[in-house]
Amino acid sequence: AANLTTQVRAIAEVATAVTKGDLTRSITVDASGEVAALKDNINQMIVNLKETTQKNTEQDWLKTNLAKFSGMMQGQRDLITLGHMLLSELAPLVYAQQGVMYVVETDERRGRPRLRQLAGYADAGVDDEPRYVEFGQGLIGQCAAQTEMIALDDVPAGTVQIESGLISAVPRSVVVLPVLFEDQIKAVIELASLTEFTPSQRAFLEQLSGSIGIVLNTIEATMRTERLLSQSQQLAGELQSQQKELQQTNEEIALKAQLLAEQKTEVERKNQEIEQARGALEEKAAELALTSRYKSEFLANMSHELRT
Repeated sequence: AANLTTQVRAIAEVATAVTKGDLTRSITVDASGEVAALKDNINQMIVNLKETTQKNTEQDWLKTNLAKFSGMMQGQRDLITLGHMLLSELAPLVYAQQGVMYVVETDERRGRPRLRQLAGYADAGVDDEPRYVEFGQGLIGQCAAQTEMIALDDVPAGTVQIESGLISAVPRSVVVLPVLFEDQIKAVIELASLTEFTPSQRAFLEQLSGSIGIVLNTIEATMRTERLLSQSQQLAGELQSQQKELQQTNEEIALKAQLLAEQKTEVERKNQEIEQARGALEEKAAELALTSRYKSEFLANMSHELRT
């Protein structure tokens, strides 16, 4: 009876702890027969409940943070602001101590895509000049080329350093994450941590990359639309200026045409005056010729009369 009482009390104590949310306890009292089976079943129940609770907690953490980042990224219109905001919020969430983000852009000189560093988190290599990575170059370039996550655990010493004012440490784990939109690479995010990234953290990063890809594509489309709108407005301004110049030219041409018409009218008037003057001269010439003929006839008559 004493042994049974001890066993029941142990089972009741653990059951009470489980009802209060403590899933770290288990029944360790010695038992046999049906009590031992009960003990094993309750211990297995606690293990199953602990695993289910942990999975639910991880799923809640995953969904909550995905919703949080989706809300933060909503409405963003600037790539640099988005990059710094992502790294400053993402790195502490997954316990990363260092991070960089590269975006894909077109190399106008070579006519092919490449990666340009957009933002950094505790990045020791930040300088005024932008850093570029070709596809296939290093882990970041390889991640962009193969569009798959690359994870490194137990990073060798001397390769990467996480530095602060007091310490300089080698990260234990590095994750290089591609950001895709409709299977097209948009960016690459690299995170380094002094601890290993958990499976739930890696699952979160993979799911978050899809949301980031949508936001990046939206920002690129908006920037492209604004650029086209700016070009359209510039062309409209140039067209309006050309229309003003054309209108001014047309007005000048109309003014010159009016002047030419006035000059033509004046020339026609002068031609008429000239015609009238020529007619008058011809009349005068005819009168003079007639007068001269009369005079000649008169002189001839007079000469004839005198001779007679």
